[in-house]
Amino acid sequence: MSDELDIDIDDINKRMDGAITALKHDFASLRTGRASASMLDAVMVEAYGSPTPINQVATINVPEPRMVTVNVWDKAMVNAVDKAIRNAGIGINPVMDGATLRLPIPELNEERRRELAKLAGTYAENARIAVRNVRRDGMDKLKKAKADGMSEDDQKLWADEIQDATDRHISMVDKVLEGKQAEIMQV
Repeated sequence: MSDELDIDIDDINKRMDGAITALKHDFASLRTGRASASMLDAVMVEAYGSPTPINQVATINVPEPRMVTVNVWDKAMVNAVDKAIRNAGIGINPVMDGATLRLPIPELNEERRRELAKLAGTYAENARIAVRNVRRDGMDKLKKAKADGMSEDDQKLWADEIQDATDRHISMVDKVLEGKQAEIMQV
């Protein structure tokens, strides 16, 4: 049936997987008390007149569990990188050592852990909304296909498949959130 070609379950799954991938990327930027190079992914440095991602002006390393080092390639950019990190709102104050910035990662207090866990919940809810939006798009295509002559039985089968994919992906979001919140709340 040519009507079924409009409903591509692989595309729906791929788009829902994209929401999970985006969630994991968002979670990687949350500081959990352990050093991670991805903590600096959102930091933009004013370099040569335009905002530039920090990883395009410096090398980021994690030499020990509570330390991130940023080796700035151009010594003239060290102050700009330092300022960008301080203004990024990640709660880290760099220590300058020539062209290298050392970022000691402080232990998180209970209040900050709760804030981060709540933020993780917000990220997860955004991922759930994205998954449900993909579901809605799939169901809209189903309605159109039914109007174009798809049988009710076929529509029911496709609707069940789309709902199964949605339920699986929402469950994955919940599992990823649970893991991240446990990691944040670890003392």
